[in-house]
Amino acid sequence: MGKIWDLEVHKRKKALIDEFGNWMTYDVLDHEACVLAHKIGHRCLVFALCRNEMGSVLGYTSFINNGIVPVMVNSHLDEVLLENLLKTYSPQFLWVPKDQKQQFSGMTTEHEAYGYVLLKTGYGTTYPLYEELGLLITTSGSTGSPKLVRQSYANVLDNARSIAEYLKLDDKERPITTLPMNYVYGLSIINSHFLVGATLLLTDKTLMQKEFWSFFKEAEASSFGGVPYTYEMLDKLRFYRMKLPSLRTMTQAGGKITPDLHEKFASYAAEQGRNFVVMYGAAEATSRMGYLPPEKAVEKKGSMGIPIPGGKFTLIDADGQEITDPLTTGELVYEGKNVTLGYAKRGEDLIKGDERNGRLETGDMAQFDADGFYYIVGRKKRFLKIYGNRVNLDEIDRLIKVEFGIEVASTGVDDHMYIFVTDEKVAGAVRDFVISKTKLNPVSFKVLVIDEIPKNDSGKTLYKELTKYYAE
Repeated sequence: MGKIWDLEVHKRKKALIDEFGNWMTYDVLDHEACVLAHKIGHRCLVFALCRNEMGSVLGYTSFINNGIVPVMVNSHLDEVLLENLLKTYSPQFLWVPKDQKQQFSGMTTEHEAYGYVLLKTGYGTTYPLYEELGLLITTSGSTGSPKLVRQSYANVLDNARSIAEYLKLDDKERPITTLPMNYVYGLSIINSHFLVGATLLLTDKTLMQKEFWSFFKEAEASSFGGVPYTYEMLDKLRFYRMKLPSLRTMTQAGGKITPDLHEKFASYAAEQGRNFVVMYGAAEATSRMGYLPPEKAVEKKGSMGIPIPGGKFTLIDADGQEITDPLTTGELVYEGKNVTLGYAKRGEDLIKGDERNGRLETGDMAQFDADGFYYIVGRKKRFLKIYGNRVNLDEIDRLIKVEFGIEVASTGVDDHMYIFVTDEKVAGAVRDFVISKTKLNPVSFKVLVIDEIPKNDSGKTLYKELTKYYAE
C-alpha cells in the first residue's frame, strides 16, 4: 500500500486555512501526519470523531496516508450510539476533539495536536484487518448503525482521480467546507483537492450564518458542495444576489434536487459564467458514480448525468436482463474501480476481502434518455437522505419501538421524514427523540397521528398508503 497523496510535492503551498486565520502548509501537514502515525506505531483501527477543523483533517490525512484504518464518525453522534459502535469494533485508538476528552474516562492520552487528542482505548479485543482496507464509513451515521462500508486504498485514490479529472481541478482551487468530513461527499472534496495541491478552507459554520459568508469572501473561496437542502436554503437566502467574485463552481449531490431548483441554479451559473455540477454517488462506490457536465446543466435539468471517467452504468430489469431502450425504468448498476469491498457489521468482518468485484447494484431505479443521460426515478430500498445524510427508515422505526413500545411507521421524501404514530400523547416526544438521536435538522421531521398503521394480510406495513397524508 502506497500513500494516497504525495504531500511533499506541494511543499510550502497552503493546504488548510481555517475561519480563525490559522493555516498549515502541505509540508507541515505531512510532518504532523507522520508524527501522529509514529505515536500509534502500527497498522490498527482508529475511531476519528470528525469536525471541519485542522486537527480532524490532520488525523484523517495521517491515518489513510500511513496504513492506519480510520472509522469516520461525526463528533456530535449521540454518546449511547457511539458507545455501541465502539463496543462492536474495539478500536485501539480514538482521535477526538480535546473538548470531548472527558467522554472517554479511563483512556490514556498518547498525543495532542491542533485541538485534538489521541486516546488509547485499552479494549482487550483486536480484530485483524484486510491488507487493502483503507477506510470505514458509516452507512447511516446519524442512527449509529453498526453497518460500515469497507473502502480500499485503491477505491479512494481512483475516485479522487476521477473527480479531479471531470471537475478539472488544479492547485488554484479553494473549496470551502459545507459538508461534514465523515460524510463521503465531504470527504471526497478533501481527497480530490489534496491530489492537486489545492487549499481547503475549513469552517463548521453553516450557510445560514453571516460568519460563513464573511470567511467565504475573505478567503476567496472558489467552490462549495451542497445537498438538496443546501440549495433550498440558498434559494431562500436569495443567493443569486450575492456578490461572490471568487466563486467558480457549485456541486450538488446527496439526493435528487428538484427539477425547478436544478433549473434555477443551472441558469444562474450559465448567466454568471460559473459551473453548476449535479452529481450522483454513494458510500458503496467510495463517493461519486455519475456527474452532469456543467455545459449540459440547463439542457438536461433533472438528470444526474453520465458515468464518471472510468465508470460504467447499465440498467437491469426485474429478471436481471440489461435494458437497452431509452426511457425504460430499471435498477441502476454501476461498474468501476471505486466500487468498494463490501460491508462490515461487526469487528470480525474487517478481515474480509473484496466481495463486490467492481460491480454495484445501487438500489436506485433509473432511466436513460436518447442521448445516454441518466435520470433517477425512485428507490427499491427504505432509506431517505436528510440533508445529505442517509437515514435507514427501518432503523428509525426500530429505535422508536424500543424507546416507546409503540407501533410506528416512518416514510417520506428526501429531506422530509414523516413518522406515523397512533397515539397523540407521544407525538411530540417521538419527534424530539428522533431529532436527538439523528442530530439532523429539526425542520426535516414531522410526526403525524393516524387511527391505525395500514397493513396487508401478512401484517406488513403498507408504506405506499401513507403517502396520501403528505404532499410530495
